[in-house]
Amino acid sequence: MEKVVNHRMKVVAGGSKVKKVANHRMKVLWPLYIMAIPGIIFLIVFKYIPLIGTVIAFKDYSVFKGILDSPWVGTRHFQTLIQHPDFIRIFGNTLMLGFLKILLVFPVPVLLALMINEIRKSALKKGIQTALYIPHFLSWVIISGIIFDFFSLSGLFNVVIGWFGYDPVLVMQEGGYFRLIYVITSIWRDAGWGTVVYMAAISAIDPQLYESAMIDGASKIKQLRHITFPLLLPTVMVLFLLEIGNFMELGFDHVYNLLTPMTYSVGDILDTYVFRTGIQQAQYSFATAVGLFQSVIGFILVYIFNKLSRKVSDGGIW
Repeated sequence: MEKVVNHRMKVVAGGSKVKKVANHRMKVLWPLYIMAIPGIIFLIVFKYIPLIGTVIAFKDYSVFKGILDSPWVGTRHFQTLIQHPDFIRIFGNTLMLGFLKILLVFPVPVLLALMINEIRKSALKKGIQTALYIPHFLSWVIISGIIFDFFSLSGLFNVVIGWFGYDPVLVMQEGGYFRLIYVITSIWRDAGWGTVVYMAAISAIDPQLYESAMIDGASKIKQLRHITFPLLLPTVMVLFLLEIGNFMELGFDHVYNLLTPMTYSVGDILDTYVFRTGIQQAQYSFATAVGLFQSVIGFILVYIFNKLSRKVSDGGIW
């Protein structure tokens, strides 16, 4: 009995101590909590409240009946998606472009950040960073227009190959070039912007580590290998897991603006398919079902790779 009483007293004492620490933090850090309020409101309004609407994926939603009164159809929309004749092709295109994005696009900002970090002249460093950032602020409509003009019959690409005696090539109308163009445009637009987080992580590394390495005679390559990259790896892993979560979401505006009727066989993905069959035909329940299907796959991938990340690098999202 005495042991039980002592245990309860310790719990109460520990709880009061935690409460005091929490109150102290609230008093000291209250400006930070206030600054976090807009972000919390944003998450609630645009992330959590819309989750209620996902129930229409299991209903035959009607705008006039509303969410509650629309008839329940269970998994019918998911079955329609999977049984569609083009599902294998569309799903395969989505997986292929997602794989190419992870394999070829994701590492580029890391490499750029490591190279930019080695530039010692501040003016040159800022100039290169600015030049790499600028394409991110262009919409995919503008970028796709530039790409179509570049590869048109009278565009620069066909003009140059014409100098060497080659016949003009309709690049944007041939499926064999679509995925390559998707990867190149992704790198050109977003790689520079992706270096922002990595540059911030590199700048937080203690300079004394590099000074010690230089005293020990370590070359730039060894400093990069044994200091910069290992300390940058946790940031890389977190962003990699977030990218895995968006594996099935390749950017509708990116793909849609590059597509032509001749490239649908290799470029038609779930997002563009939903736009045609779900949004344009007002099949909102079906569009929601496809979106939920993508989200579930993304969650499963994040869970699996987070487990692997914790085993390999002792770090992850949770």
